[in-house]
Amino acid sequence: MADITPTRGAALVLAEEKTFLETGFGFLDEKRMLLAATLLKELEAWKALRDDYAAQQARAVAAMKAAMARHGLENLQLYPVVEAAHALPQLNRAPLLGLGLFRDSPDFNWPVFRVDEGVDLSDEAEAFRAEAAKLVPLAVRLGLRQSNVCRLLADYRRTERRARALENVLMPEARAQLAAITEYLDEFDQEEAVRIRNAAR
Repeated sequence: MADITPTRGAALVLAEEKTFLETGFGFLDEKRMLLAATLLKELEAWKALRDDYAAQQARAVAAMKAAMARHGLENLQLYPVVEAAHALPQLNRAPLLGLGLFRDSPDFNWPVFRVDEGVDLSDEAEAFRAEAAKLVPLAVRLGLRQSNVCRLLADYRRTERRARALENVLMPEARAQLAAITEYLDEFDQEEAVRIRNAAR
């Protein structure tokens, strides 16, 4: 802060500024606590989805191995491809301090129809197709949760920097300057009282 002339008006302004800074710090402190709690919750949800994705990926790999054992790699690559009957999920957002976090779409799935015609059709290849298709909604949900975690973390870091700047820099400066001005004014009042008594004698 710049040097301020020690007057009673300046003391009142500094007192108001100190109150404003303390109020702002209180808001930022509550905000970072809320962000931290939500971040931990989203991180736990992301970890659960990551584990589900890893388990489903393992099942898809096992089905792929069975299909490769049945068809061989080259023949499996030539297996008929069909488009999945799908639609992207309706992305739902939950407002939180202006972030608009994504929420899972419970009805989102990725059904895949069985191939009805083709060369050397097999249950192993169809099982692999079905298991691989289950990875898609899990990947979408995992990506949405990861987006939530990243945005919450970025906002938490911004809030933390601002709160620390108020707590460790601006508020101590305001308190110190207000204390210095108040001390100066008290000393001035005492000197003035002494001069008045001496003049009265």
